[in-house]
Amino acid sequence: MEDILLNFNDYKIKDINLANKGKLLVELAELDMPGLIELRKKYSQEQPLSGARIAGCLNMTVQTAVFIITLRELGAEVRWCSSNSQSTQDEAAAYIAAQEIPVYAWKGQTSREYEKCIEATFFENKTWWPNLFLDDGGDLVKLAHEKYSEFLPLVKGITEETTSGIALYKKWFKANELKLPVINVNDAPTKQKFDNFYGCRESFIDGLKRATDLMIGGKVAVVSGYGYVGKGCAKLLRDYGARVYVTEVDPISALQAVIDGFEVKQMSEITSYGDIFVTATGNIEVIGLNDMLNMKNGAILCNMGHRDVEVNMSELHSIPKSEIKPLVDLYDLPNGKKIIVLGQGKDVNLACATGHPDFVMSISLTNQTLALMMLHKNYEGLESNIYDLPRTYDELNATIHLHSMGVSIDLLNDEQYRYMGIEKGEQLKSNNYYY
Repeated sequence: MEDILLNFNDYKIKDINLANKGKLLVELAELDMPGLIELRKKYSQEQPLSGARIAGCLNMTVQTAVFIITLRELGAEVRWCSSNSQSTQDEAAAYIAAQEIPVYAWKGQTSREYEKCIEATFFENKTWWPNLFLDDGGDLVKLAHEKYSEFLPLVKGITEETTSGIALYKKWFKANELKLPVINVNDAPTKQKFDNFYGCRESFIDGLKRATDLMIGGKVAVVSGYGYVGKGCAKLLRDYGARVYVTEVDPISALQAVIDGFEVKQMSEITSYGDIFVTATGNIEVIGLNDMLNMKNGAILCNMGHRDVEVNMSELHSIPKSEIKPLVDLYDLPNGKKIIVLGQGKDVNLACATGHPDFVMSISLTNQTLALMMLHKNYEGLESNIYDLPRTYDELNATIHLHSMGVSIDLLNDEQYRYMGIEKGEQLKSNNYYY
């Protein structure tokens, strides 16, 4: 990639000279991201995102780079920052900058740098303002609401990727503080059942093993939260031979964990003999200093929820630590024990590894693309509320990925449609995509 960015400087990244490596990584990822590639083929001529100005705050990984290029090929203008200060793959950020797409992301940002990067997605010399927000946890939208509320009438709406973001918007809605319509991509079946379960199942173990080289077989693992993320982590740990316990606050999820063969305990019952602790709740202060003081010497703590608030890192601020290697910290507790915290309490699969596999991110980001297309075209009449992604979009997403694997499924006949009380056209939309 010669003569990179001779006249383009609307970016802040680690090193633009990483763009050539980023290009190779993006090309490799595209081989296993059939959803986004299919959307390019289907809609690049139609340009369904023409006129869309998208401010995106999502982990700046190679898979996200494929997504950003897809949005541009469908007609959108895009400005980007990372939703996690430790998740950025600097090669991917350099590749996006080399495509003359504004991007503000590098691995290891400070909190202040992170906020400045979010602000950079809103403005270009104070002349450019987005008409669509894509967020991953609500940080971008929160800053827009708090600091630039006068510009919000120019925004059509938000597509949200994660549980923590949706929880924030629900809280705002109850307080009558939500000012934009939200498309809830996080709760779409093809997001939760694939990204949250299968993606986390594979990327969690990747991060844990890269950080520690730990022999998992025979260890006692504690998974806090038995939602889709927790289910994936718990199953994978058991498959590797760990003895797995689950902690929960939801009796329904706890019952499911028991029926799935896991022992459910209260955190206070299990802290003294767990070897590995994984938080996956979407809540705050799941593991605090008092819990850590009760842990065995050498216990490992890692988080699979969004942000760094599930393991209470603020309580560790004044405790001596040694950096074993980047993002693997050994803390000397006041009682003489040592514990290991991975990823500074942030998502271990992103901080210590490269995140979800390409294919599962293709499913998740295809949903995001379809949600942006829908919101861009049909935003009029939407109130400041939270809307599910329509089922037909989920079915289209699944159909595209099934076809990429050479799989076709049965269709109901007319009599079966009548029996089920389903309008034939509704169920066939995704299948008709190909015919």
